Amino acid sequence: MPSLNGAVVLVTGANGGIGTNFVREALARGAAKVYATARTPRTWDDERVVPLALDVTDSASIAAVVEAAPDVTVLINNAGASVSSPGILSHSDEEIRANIEVNFLGPLFLARAYAPLLANREGAAIIDVHSALSWYAVAGIYSATKAALWSATNSLRVELQPAGVHVVGVHVAYVDTAMAAGADGPKLDPAVLVSKVYDATEAGEYEVLADETSVQLRAGLSAPLEAVYPQLNQATS
Repeated sequence: MPSLNGAVVLVTGANGGIGTNFVREALARGAAKVYATARTPRTWDDERVVPLALDVTDSASIAAVVEAAPDVTVLINNAGASVSSPGILSHSDEEIRANIEVNFLGPLFLARAYAPLLANREGAAIIDVHSALSWYAVAGIYSATKAALWSATNSLRVELQPAGVHVVGVHVAYVDTAMAAGADGPKLDPAVLVSKVYDATEAGEYEVLADETSVQLRAGLSAPLEAVYPQLNQATS
């Protein structure tokens, strides 16, 4: 079963509010080393943190990080891109491609690159940060890419289970970070989110429903579409 005590952790998007908490909480739980990655890595005040440059949309960058950090036991796919407006038809070509690259292909390619190294390694785990919007398609391409990552995580979990790699999927609505600064509604403290994720990982759980919104949307997957999207009940001519 995975443990953060003595683990070597790699966090993508480590400069952000959630990423920073992933780094610091891993250290608090006894991680031996944390690779804190970002396109422009920041400095840290703990010698156990190793900043690394990583662009998850660049295959050469991924390869360089795998070469520089081959001892990883816990991979955390946290980096993500948001959108400027709701509705999947309103996004530009650039915004659509950026979301697919960052939110879906990046985590998938990074997991693929690390899979051979994680296989049969004690305490090996992959943590993918999805979204409650994986199950509620109101954020256009963002929802679509998070739904795709959810599906990919399910595939990774089955494929890597024989090699002893534990795969965790995380669902959460708004988190109190800069990315959600303009959003209305309740926001989860990123420290609380990270604590829940690490607790679930160390308990051997496969899925984290970090807030009530995620719980409700997960339960709603079995409901008729008209219940999830009431606007479909409107009469059409």
